[in-house]
Amino acid sequence: MTKILYVEDNDDNVYMLKMRLELEGDFEVLVAENGEKGCEMAASERPDIILMDLEMPVMDGWEATRRLKSNPATRDIPIIALSAHALASEREKALAAGADEFDTKPIEFDRLVATVQRHLRSSPMTQVTSLADVGSEGGE
Repeated sequence: MTKILYVEDNDDNVYMLKMRLELEGDFEVLVAENGEKGCEMAASERPDIILMDLEMPVMDGWEATRRLKSNPATRDIPIIALSAHALASEREKALAAGADEFDTKPIEFDRLVATVQRHLRSSPMTQVTSLADVGSEGGE
């Protein structure tokens, strides 16, 4: 089961994406309503990947991404930045803050799932877990 932290302040967006991801059967979705809570949850819950809205109150997604990527405990967690602004400058700004990927809203679900899966395959965190799983299976 893949643990996703979805950092988003819009309840409608949370409801729709969380429901669709969980219906896939492979995802557990945790939700934080702003960047500050997202940083706290990322450190305590250790998700496999983070979906980060960029425009939020309290702490925006850019600052939350910078903090997560500067923290040794969370820097290896892939972050997909999400924004309603499809400008190239928005993408560049998100990547400069440390996001691993940028996607636009409204979310194209199949593309987002493919992006999540691609990042999970290349993430150092999931590779270590996979190697540990292989080692434990081989010893039995």
